[in-house]
Amino acid sequence: MNFIENLNFYGEKKEPFFFIINYEKTEFEVIPLSKLPNNIQFNISNNPKINIHQTKLEKEFISFKEYSKRFHLLKNEIINGNTYLANLTSQTKIKTPLSLSEIYTISNAKFKLFYKDKFVCFSPERFCEIKNNTIYTYPMKGTIDAKIANAELKILKDKKELAEHTMIVDLLRNDLSIVSKKVQVENFRYCDCINAGEKKLIQVSSKISGVLEKNWENNIGNIIDALLPAGSITGTPKKKTIDILKNIENYQRGYFTGIFGVYDGITLDSSVIIRYIEKNTNGEYIYKSGGGITSDSCVKKEYQEMCDKVYIP
Repeated sequence: MNFIENLNFYGEKKEPFFFIINYEKTEFEVIPLSKLPNNIQFNISNNPKINIHQTKLEKEFISFKEYSKRFHLLKNEIINGNTYLANLTSQTKIKTPLSLSEIYTISNAKFKLFYKDKFVCFSPERFCEIKNNTIYTYPMKGTIDAKIANAELKILKDKKELAEHTMIVDLLRNDLSIVSKKVQVENFRYCDCINAGEKKLIQVSSKISGVLEKNWENNIGNIIDALLPAGSITGTPKKKTIDILKNIENYQRGYFTGIFGVYDGITLDSSVIIRYIEKNTNGEYIYKSGGGITSDSCVKKEYQEMCDKVYIP
C-alpha cells in the first residue's frame, strides 16, 4: 500500500499510529504505536520541558558566492513570473561530539524526532492538527534575531516579510479549502520567541482552520496528501516552485522538509521536518536550513538567515 492507503487503513480502524513522509513523497512509514521500534523516538508538546545546555557546533557553511549564485537564479525565476515566493535551502557540514540520540535528548522544541540514527529533528513548526472535526495549519514564515532593538515590531512592519507571509497564508488557505469547508484565518501574523542555541529568534506564524466531514479519520491519507508538501517550505505557485527549487538547490532534500506526526485514535498532530541534522554515508553530520525568497529579498540578509537557522535549541 502507498502512504495514502496506509493512513486511511489505520484511521478507519481508529488505531493510534506514527507516520513520516519525505519531501518528495517517495519514502514513508506508517507504524501502529503499539509496534513502534526503539530506534524511532518522538515527542510532541506545546509546552516542552526545557533542557539547559550550551552545545556549540562547528559549522562549514556553503560559501556566500555559491549561495549568491543560487539566490540570483531564483530571483530571475521570480522576475520572469515563474514563482512569487520560494523557500531556498542549503546544506551545512557541522561537527559535534554528540550522537544524534544525545542531540535529540538535549534539544528543546515543540516537535522532536530521532529516526533510526539517520537524522534528528527539533522543529518549531506544526504542519497540521485535527481535532473535533476541525483541521488547523500554522504556516511559519519570517525570522529575526530577538536581540535586534524592537525586533518584533520591525519584522511585523517589514514589507518584504509581510508580502512573503501573506502569500504563504493564501497558499495554505487554498490548500485547506481542498479538504475542508468554512476555511478562515483565525490569527494573522503572531510572534513566537524560539531558543536558537546561542541566540534567540523571533518567528512569525498564522493560524488557519477549516471544518472537516465527520468521518475524516477514514480519509486521513487523502487529507495529508492534498496538503503535501508544506507550503511554507516550498512556495507559490506550489507545483512550479517545487520544480524550480529542485533544479537550483541541486540536492535531494530527503526527509528534510517532509512531515511526521501521530494519530492517537481521536486527534492528529504533525510537524514540518525542519531544524534537521542528517548523518550521511560517511558518518558526517549535515544540517539543512533555508528561508523564503521574494522579489524584495536581500541576498546578504537571506544568507544570514540560512546561517542563523543552524543551531541546536
